[in-house]
This record gives sequence, structure tokens and C-alpha cells, in this order.
Amino acid sequence: MISAGQLHQLWRVLPIGSLDDVIGAGPCLVLAPHPDDESLGCGGLIAACCAGARPPLVVVLTDGSGSHRGSRLFPPAQLISVREAEVTQAVRILGLPAERLMFLREPDTKAPRAGPAFDAVVRRLADFVRAFGCTTIVAPWRFDPHCDHEAAAKIACESARVTGIRRLAYPIWGWTLADDTPIEETTVRGWRLGVAPYLAAKRRAIHTHASQYGQLITDDPAGFELPTALLRALDEPWETFLSP
Repeated sequence: MISAGQLHQLWRVLPIGSLDDVIGAGPCLVLAPHPDDESLGCGGLIAACCAGARPPLVVVLTDGSGSHRGSRLFPPAQLISVREAEVTQAVRILGLPAERLMFLREPDTKAPRAGPAFDAVVRRLADFVRAFGCTTIVAPWRFDPHCDHEAAAKIACESARVTGIRRLAYPIWGWTLADDTPIEETTVRGWRLGVAPYLAAKRRAIHTHASQYGQLITDDPAGFELPTALLRALDEPWETFLSP
């Protein structure tokens, strides 16, 4: 057992690694629970991979329809379309070709954690791994405090098991945990990837997700808005990738 505050300190001093150190010699698959998580947690990684002529495969797990359930101007089908357009533009800014972006369209806040739906998602990821020659899967940290992030971590774990590829985790909401939150983590290992050359592109990619900034969708007072504390935590010249 360790506190979140201790974890944050350890994450900030992980060794800086090269792209090969972090993801190995082959391309990686980035699993994003929602449209925007790819840019928040892995925008620098995606840009670095593209700049190195080894573009990743980015797979968006859920449809993103849960961020503004009270909006009449943006009902679920329209919101899904908006968010898919946002992520398409975001990864374009990072240098990713459109054909390397995939949508699984699982229902937002209901990504499967077990059962037939879970198995079906794992099979689709395994097919992607084989079709695109991915050697590492990068997915949210298993203790990220959001149901879809937890589901994505489980899906990645099983996908790595059935395909035999490496697995890495990236924290997003984990950075916002209160310092005294107990975490059942026993070891901390991994890398920080230096992304300073790509930080400006990452910032632009994040800002492309306008629906999540509280300005595009104005008729849902309870709608989601990216918190300043989260944006600040992820605005660093490095990104964190944890080994199991």
C-alpha cells in the first residue's frame, strides 16, 4: 500500500527513456477510453512516434456520449459525431494518418469489464495488433478513478495476454487523486518520455476537444468540463508510462 502523494512523487522522477526504451522497436497501440484521452495522456507519445516514422494505432474505446447527457442541442448521436470529429482533428495535429484511428463505440460509462462484450472487444484489439504489427499496448493506469479507464486497463491486460505483446499504463485521473488516497500499488517502475519538442502540438490537440471545455455545449449546466488541475498536471515536457 502506498499513498497517491507518494506515487506522484515517484512518477515525477522515473528515468527519462528513449522511444525504444518506452515502447520497444515496433509500433504501439494506444487505447483511449474516450475521445480526448489519447491527447491528454499520450499526445506527446503519438507525436514522437509519428515523427519517428512509426505511427501508432489509436483505438478509442467508448463513444463519448456521456459528457453532456442533459443537452438538447447535442443529443447523443450528434455528440458522438462531434467528439469523433474532434479526435480525428486532434490526432491529425499530432501527425497521425486517419487510417490509424479506430472507433469501437462502446457506450460511454459502460465499457465492459467482463462477459461476452468484454471478450468481443479483446478479440477486436487482438485483430488490430496482428493486422498492424503492434508490439506494445498502451492503456490507462488500472487505478485511474473512472469506470471506463478501469475497464480499458482490464481490456488491455487481457489483450496483451492473448497476443503476447508488452503492456504499459498511462495515468490521467490518477494525477488528481488526493495525496492521502491509499493505493494498492506495490512497485513503481517505468519511464518518462521526453516530449518537449511536441508539447505545443499536444496542447493544440487537447484544445481541439472543444466540447470538453464548457464553451461549445452551453445548455447542460451539469455537463463535463476538463478541470484545470488535470490539464495542469498533464502539461509537462514528459509523459509517464508505467510497467506492470
